[in-house]
Amino acid sequence: MIRQDFVQLLGERTALQRMIESTPVDEVLDRGSLTARLEEIEHRIAEAKVDEREPARARITFSGRPVVGSYGIFADFGTKIIGAFNEAVTSVAASLSGGLAAKGPIPNREQHQLLITNTALGSFGFELEEYRTGQLPIDDKTTLDLAIERTQSLLQGSIDTDDELLADTASELDQRALDKVRAFISALAENEAVCALQYRNQVFRFSDVGQVRRSLERISKDNLHEDEQLLKGEFQGVLPKRRTFEFKITETDQVIVGKVTPAIEDADLINKHLHQQVEIRTMVTRVGDGRPRYLLLDLPQWIDGAVTDQAGTQ
Repeated sequence: MIRQDFVQLLGERTALQRMIESTPVDEVLDRGSLTARLEEIEHRIAEAKVDEREPARARITFSGRPVVGSYGIFADFGTKIIGAFNEAVTSVAASLSGGLAAKGPIPNREQHQLLITNTALGSFGFELEEYRTGQLPIDDKTTLDLAIERTQSLLQGSIDTDDELLADTASELDQRALDKVRAFISALAENEAVCALQYRNQVFRFSDVGQVRRSLERISKDNLHEDEQLLKGEFQGVLPKRRTFEFKITETDQVIVGKVTPAIEDADLINKHLHQQVEIRTMVTRVGDGRPRYLLLDLPQWIDGAVTDQAGTQ
């Protein structure tokens, strides 16, 4: 049972209790009817297994050469493009949950599955839903939730005239995840198709095939650069919940701000080594000639030889 339905049951129980209290005792039939309904509601509440949060849902529709209005979509394109979108989202989820190797199976793929639950009309497409293997937390977004959100942001950034959104979103992702998003856009371009992606209250839409091709150029490796760099200096501080750090580069005295990879489980460990000389390994992401974004790839080894592991021991 979804939480909204459970809340409605609680509200109906409260209303019935008040109605029974206000119904005179001598109105036997009315009180009996209300009491019977209350007992039924109480039983449903007692038996209910409540999902703490509704699963993530997205709606993706297509138009263009392989789509016949709102009637249908060519099967070879439909299976290929929805597979490419699923690969993109799954790879982004793996990248956000602890790093993604350049080759090999995508880790925890079974935890990041999308279900096709219905067709979506208007243009032709699909309604997608997060596959649940258990209850979902009510407050925190799941990794798949975040992955759909980041994929949509990456697509939006690829068509924006400003490079900020594209650079910010790409800096959080591994190269393999970016390649999967490129493959999805490439499949659209090759088939002269466009898509619209609706997720929660946000809608992304390609206006035409020309925009799809320009998106592919902007997200290409020739324009979206990722380079691993070693930097020497000292940490100025880390915000563990926001997973951001400040680092002063010794050679230039420049203080850079970056993000901490999900592979580092406890970023707060770095705060035990502030203002100590260290060499860090970062991934630097830049769109065109824009401002670089820094991602700390792993916990460093401090010059005194102490290596801090994820458990905080030395």
